[in-house]
Amino acid sequence: MPARVVTAALRGIDAIPVAVEVDVLAGLPSFTVVGLGDKTIQESRQRLTAALTHIGYTPPRRKTIVSLAPASLRKEGSLYDLPITLGFLIASKQIAPTPRSVGDGAWFAGEVGLDGSIRPVHGVLPIVLAAARAGIGELYIPAGNAAEASAVADQLKIYAVNSLPELIAHLTVSAISPLDKGGTGGISSPHNGVLQPLTPRDFPLDFPEPEIDFADIKGQEHAKRALLIAAASSHHVLLVGPPGTGKTLLARALAGILPPLTRQESHTVTSLYSVAGELAPGSGLIRRRPYRSPHHGASSVALVGGGSYPKPGEISLAHSGVLFLDELPEFPRAALDQLRQPIEDGKVTVSRAAHTVQFPARPILVGAMNPCPCGFLGSMRKECRCPRGTIIRYQRRISGPLLDRFDLHVLVADIPLKALLNGQGSSSAEKGSLAAGGQLSAHLAEQATAARDKANQRQGKTNAELTPREIRRICRIDSQAEKLLYQAETRFHLSGRGIHRLLKVARTIADLNSADDIHITHLAEALQYREQLQQALPEFV
Repeated sequence: MPARVVTAALRGIDAIPVAVEVDVLAGLPSFTVVGLGDKTIQESRQRLTAALTHIGYTPPRRKTIVSLAPASLRKEGSLYDLPITLGFLIASKQIAPTPRSVGDGAWFAGEVGLDGSIRPVHGVLPIVLAAARAGIGELYIPAGNAAEASAVADQLKIYAVNSLPELIAHLTVSAISPLDKGGTGGISSPHNGVLQPLTPRDFPLDFPEPEIDFADIKGQEHAKRALLIAAASSHHVLLVGPPGTGKTLLARALAGILPPLTRQESHTVTSLYSVAGELAPGSGLIRRRPYRSPHHGASSVALVGGGSYPKPGEISLAHSGVLFLDELPEFPRAALDQLRQPIEDGKVTVSRAAHTVQFPARPILVGAMNPCPCGFLGSMRKECRCPRGTIIRYQRRISGPLLDRFDLHVLVADIPLKALLNGQGSSSAEKGSLAAGGQLSAHLAEQATAARDKANQRQGKTNAELTPREIRRICRIDSQAEKLLYQAETRFHLSGRGIHRLLKVARTIADLNSADDIHITHLAEALQYREQLQQALPEFV
């Protein structure tokens, strides 16, 4: 009679239950895995053989067949080691089957070491969340993944296992205690071999201290204002200016004024990092909004995601945070154009012959670029010597449709030395913050959070996510603003998308000013970020 143990297969950041069936038959010794398993799964025989030998059990010596069902679903990773090993022990009658080991009410996942230890694997949090949604009673995972799994330990029993002997003991004499919420993995007691319950740890609600404070950046008040608007509703920003004007610092400071991740956002971001294998060992839920800054040599797959077994790209790893693309024209144009659809949809869809995978992708996209190859077009420090044709070709490396997806275009100009040393040109809020020894980013973060809360209370999402139908209902403008909008449509040659993005930015500015409707001052401020495109990229427009 085949043994049946349940685990899960990853699809994007979701998990699908997989039945691992193991049967030991008469015949020549062999070990066959069927069900579209990858090379890592095929190699599980070697790990299983060494582990069972080291802990005193008999390894496979007869014809052994392992079936991963559903057979049409491609499967990858070493997380199948544990259910395959457990299924073999039951099928070979070396341990007795119990309801908790062979029933549908328990899932198992983990890599088996040659010494019988259970090693951490990728994608545990999505498996835990899927198990909780499916109403699974028990889940067995490596102790090294306990921190991320503890996020939903209040919804099902999670057992953090260090080794095969511990698991076997638990399945026969219940020697392992469930992982409490907030735990980080149990430690075997030298006296009785029982894993002790872990101390619960609440979901933290603290506001992470920013790595770079806006107060550390002298001047550039218009750029700081634009980034405040971006933070208030996840608008995309393009920073254009000569080298050394603070574009990179501004982008890094932006992440510091975003509110902490909510529990749901934290689950999503942590799941993405877990699936991608970028979650640090022993780390729990990610609380700080991600900041990603890939090199301009990154490929389309690196930026967007994909592969034969699809993995999230940079735009998904920056979900709910900041994706900073420095030296924007230096990126391959094909890679940049691949970003257009995810920016619009808020997700990446990777289609394969057998299945389709989706990854969430809703970061704040911040692009930074020089206005010309030498970088000094319009600079006060140095004269640009680039030929006009070279400037045109350089600026047009960014396609019009991609440029149209940036809500805010900001010219980051040179700062005079006197202003840089004395802090001249700083806003009154910045000066007051510095005089009091405070942090400007904390002040801006409060404003951004208040505007986000206002939008969420009104429509349940940020202004940047509004659909065309919602824009007509929510982005109400007065008669003066409507007249200005008609003038702007002619002057700036605005597309339908451009008008929608303009209205969404104006709606965010109105929220920052606690206004119910969009007035002419709000629309005028939103328009100035379109006007700066003509100043920053004169040869493009």
